[in-house]
Amino acid sequence: MKKLLRTGAEAKIYSENGILSKERVKKEYRIDAIDELLRKRRTKAEAKLLEKARALGVLVPRVLGVEKYSIEMELIDGTRLKDVLDKGNALLFAKKLGRMIAVLHKNDIIHGDITTSNAVVNKNEIYLVDFGLGYVSRGVEDKAVDLHLLESALESTHSKLKDKFFGAFCESYKKEYADSKKVFARLEEIRQRGRYVER
Repeated sequence: MKKLLRTGAEAKIYSENGILSKERVKKEYRIDAIDELLRKRRTKAEAKLLEKARALGVLVPRVLGVEKYSIEMELIDGTRLKDVLDKGNALLFAKKLGRMIAVLHKNDIIHGDITTSNAVVNKNEIYLVDFGLGYVSRGVEDKAVDLHLLESALESTHSKLKDKFFGAFCESYKKEYADSKKVFARLEEIRQRGRYVER
């Protein structure tokens, strides 16, 4: 029997017999034709990103099938990083996540929502999930925004671990991604823009 795991802004997530299905929901405020087109396009794009990430060696759920508005994928049996992150494991998981995101960015994949809620821990390995806001881009700005989203998420959810985690994440990212200097320079610009707005 299908079990509803959660309802997000864009989709409902179900599980059944070790399979997770993500079904994009209709938005009543959108014109039917536009809604149908967007849901089809985003479903197809997310499945492609998952397949590409997996082919690059990044741990993500395996895509099992794609319908018009839904993706079936393997259910990762684990716990959200958000719920297990502590002082003892912060460096280990930060380094693993840093390498994963660097591999994606090297290959112009933007995750779009890097948070500790979108990383699932299974036997000390991290699986990156939910590429629903992901896309392909060579832009330095897009890659820097990806990192800034993680930094902001850490600040709001794990403020005591933020500096330790993000520092180790960045070191691992730099080692894996030769063009990381440009990304970090842009990240600093984004931070400055935020401080200017706050004033």
